[in-house]
Amino acid sequence: MTLTHFDAAGQAHMVDVSEKPVTARTAVARGAVVMRPETLALATGGAAKGDVLGVARLAGIMAAKRTAELIPLCHPLPLTKIALELAPDPALPGIRITATARTTGQTGVEMEALTAVSVAALTVYDMLKAAEKSMEITGIALVSKSGGKSGDYSAPDTASGDPPDNASGATP
Repeated sequence: MTLTHFDAAGQAHMVDVSEKPVTARTAVARGAVVMRPETLALATGGAAKGDVLGVARLAGIMAAKRTAELIPLCHPLPLTKIALELAPDPALPGIRITATARTTGQTGVEMEALTAVSVAALTVYDMLKAAEKSMEITGIALVSKSGGKSGDYSAPDTASGDPPDNASGATP
């Protein structure tokens, strides 16, 4: 397997996508923030800092739009959609985060979806850290992608499209 971000001499470079066809591309990523039940109640019941999930959703959207500024070899992409779902899950307990990114272009949007989930999770942590510093950000992964030369991908444990249980097993 050849890593595309390195040339023959082993030097890092931005992949040349100029010869690739423009295709519709979609990526879905997921992750979770595991926390104590009482912290989850704060997140969903109107914490003193306001709408935790709404702020985290906006942070994820903003981050996806700036992915190329954060990840050195990513191409800047014209996103046609970025959507985040933040779902409280008392069984975790915590917040499950799913991001969907879309574009029509010459390279995929996996990094944008993963960045959106990561920053949304960090925002949840930031807004709730006064209540619990032991929260755990976990399970950030690509769920699926479509379009492009490499074709479609679906993570083995996500055939249903629902984020799997991804807690590490650690007691929050």
